[in-house]
Amino acid sequence: MPHMTAFARNQWYVAAFAHEVGRDLLGRTVLGEPVVLYRTETDGTPVALADRCVHRRYPLSASGLDGDRIVCGYHGFTYDTTGACVYVPGQRRVPRTARVAAYPVAEVDSLVWVWIGDPALADPATIPRAPHLDAPGWVTVRGMEPIACDYGLLVDNLLDLSHETYLHGGHIGTPEVAETPITTEVDEGAGTVRVSRHMDDAECPPFYARSTGIDGRIMRWQDIEYHAPCLYLLHSRVAPVGVLPEPDGSDPDAFHTEITYCITPSADGEVYDFWAVSRDWATGDAEVTEFLRSGNHTVVMQDVDALNLLQRTLGTERAGYQELSINIDTGGLAARRILARLVEEGDKPVERVR
Repeated sequence: MPHMTAFARNQWYVAAFAHEVGRDLLGRTVLGEPVVLYRTETDGTPVALADRCVHRRYPLSASGLDGDRIVCGYHGFTYDTTGACVYVPGQRRVPRTARVAAYPVAEVDSLVWVWIGDPALADPATIPRAPHLDAPGWVTVRGMEPIACDYGLLVDNLLDLSHETYLHGGHIGTPEVAETPITTEVDEGAGTVRVSRHMDDAECPPFYARSTGIDGRIMRWQDIEYHAPCLYLLHSRVAPVGVLPEPDGSDPDAFHTEITYCITPSADGEVYDFWAVSRDWATGDAEVTEFLRSGNHTVVMQDVDALNLLQRTLGTERAGYQELSINIDTGGLAARRILARLVEEGDKPVERVR
């Protein structure tokens, strides 16, 4: 088996997009724990419970709702929103141990976050933010793909965008992405890694040429902001060559795209890849929306195929094999250090700087 990145349990993770959680029961697995999600009938608050009936371990996500209570689809054990069993078939007394875990849950920026660790440490104020996902004036396309790989491999993939040139050529990759040096900033205490690549004269890849209508070469800025362990933001700016920001930092003639990935370890060797592309330009153009959705889905599936293959390959490596790392790996190596520290410290959630 290849090395697996350990889970940092006392952290918030995205279990679903807000639109996925409703009155139909939704099953997900987070950090190896099966979770069932739904919304209450009374006020629409999301609920996250352990997805196994205490009686015979039947998945509650394959069961049904009676008001705000889940009725197990196998023998009828019934649970309230706190996870307490309130009805057992054939007897009046409910066993004292008839309870499933209820996980802290928060809905922020159109994402439903869950906390699998110690509930006493769950503070929604520490959730890293992606406000563009539901901000006025922004349009977002989104999706989720499960990948059969260690979640650390997905973090590596996202922090080293030079692979765009080779894996995503014809979509988002051009020669300049691999050729342009990066700058990296690491804040170990805040658990953040920033990787920037500013290209002042680059080919315009089809993903942007067809969506923006830019004809010719571009200035292309990629500024990554990774909040360990779970949230990745890519602030993307493209503009025709020579279009510089105003002295106040504004750049009305540029096209801003926010690309978001939520990285949720499902189990050892499995990860949920939540992705979203948000834009504040051509917001009324349905054709652009569909082009960005299908285009980014294609790019994500190229990553899925590559990471599935990489995980299988690492599983066949002899013990003690050595990786070679170079300059482009600076951000990814910093992320590995931070993840290892979060696992080691365990009971100390990241202090987010607001």
